[in-house]
Amino acid sequence: MLRQRISAGFTLIELMVVVAIIAILAAIAIPAYQDYLIRAQVTEGMSLADGAKSAVWDFVSNTGRFPSNNQSAGLAKNTSIGGSYVSNVDVTGGAIKVLYQGTKANTHINGGGIYLLLSPVTHAGSIAWSCSASTLDPKYLPSSCRQ
Repeated sequence: MLRQRISAGFTLIELMVVVAIIAILAAIAIPAYQDYLIRAQVTEGMSLADGAKSAVWDFVSNTGRFPSNNQSAGLAKNTSIGGSYVSNVDVTGGAIKVLYQGTKANTHINGGGIYLLLSPVTHAGSIAWSCSASTLDPKYLPSSCRQ
């Protein structure tokens, strides 16, 4: 009597195929997730700038000119406005400069004077904001800043 042996389990080849598939997925997912994290950190600066945008608009609507600095716009000192990834938000002549440099900031946006500049553009009694960045890679900019 011959008995056939039934294999119960995975062969080495099957396991290697699974490991290869996981490695390929990880090679695609990890860089995409890192880009997502950097974009989220840049967005913190845009959120912090929203308060400054409102202050600039209030100042312009009351005086007819742009504020020269944070104090004239009714904001806290520039170094007092910050977050985990932003060291300060500075108003100069109506333009808002968001400087990225925080203890938790990714190396792509931390240090080296990387900033986001929001410049006011007035038209028919309203203010629109144009956006530019220093050496920040455009792929990390919010969609409203990409050109």
